[in-house]
Amino acid sequence: MSLSKTDLIDKLQSQLGFSKKESAHIIDLVFNIMKDTLSKGEKIKISGFGNFTIRDKAERMGRNPQTGERMKIPSKRVLTFKPSDLLKEDITNKFKNRINEDGTEDTSISPEEIISKSIKFFQDLQEGNQ
Repeated sequence: MSLSKTDLIDKLQSQLGFSKKESAHIIDLVFNIMKDTLSKGEKIKISGFGNFTIRDKAERMGRNPQTGERMKIPSKRVLTFKPSDLLKEDITNKFKNRINEDGTEDTSISPEEIISKSIKFFQDLQEGNQ
């Protein structure tokens, strides 16, 4: 499941009582401000959520995955997002156990089991066992 722009509009409408048209206008306005700011190369810092930045990647050599032939990858600008520690902590605490497809929490696996399985997976990956 993903959250769409329409979902954001519906949530704004239901939680704050704006009309659908007003809600759509507010969402569009926020996104346009963000796009304009980023297109100028400026950083967006949302306290408790994270930072959006534009990063310039230099031209580099790479390989065509189909042929293996070396090729130049042109320079480009990329959008990056770094979540705040607060956001990461909030998500981690809310999803210590697995979430079922219907959105309910599967409590058959304890948080400790999930953490130990995750740690083992990354240790194996680092040692080249995966």
